[in-house]
Amino acid sequence: MPLLDAIFRRRSIRRYKSEPVPEQVMKNILEAGRLAPSANNAQPWHFIVVTDPKLKHALSQGKYNWFVKDSAFAVVGCREKNNKWSTIDTTIALENMVIAAKAQRVGSCWVGDFKENEVKKLLGIPDNLKIICLITFGYPAEKPRPRSMKSLEEIVHYNKF
Repeated sequence: MPLLDAIFRRRSIRRYKSEPVPEQVMKNILEAGRLAPSANNAQPWHFIVVTDPKLKHALSQGKYNWFVKDSAFAVVGCREKNNKWSTIDTTIALENMVIAAKAQRVGSCWVGDFKENEVKKLLGIPDNLKIICLITFGYPAEKPRPRSMKSLEEIVHYNKF
């Protein structure tokens, strides 16, 4: 899929087919995150890939994250706490994964509804890391319509606000 098509057609997917994502496709997604740019090439991220059905079910306990259990896998993106740019850098890496997934016809959805301390305990994430988000991945079992978005004229300003 051409890059701009992947970006322009990406939608949040919350319903997944039970079909597994091939290992090479998953590795491509993770590699897209690994190769993301970061300030001073610090690469201040860690990614926990969750494929175990019991762990995915445990991550599905919030009001807005019920679909984690149905994904082929989820990635928990963490940043180093002692790095000034780690939130931005890790978010860029995670977005690279989302785009790489769409380019391979894999759906995804950002998940922000989680209790960080519970997820850290469940997955053994050390205290020096902060969770940015969870992202689910899998083959879509739905085709959401495009959402209305603000026009460029509403959000883009040239040279001055």
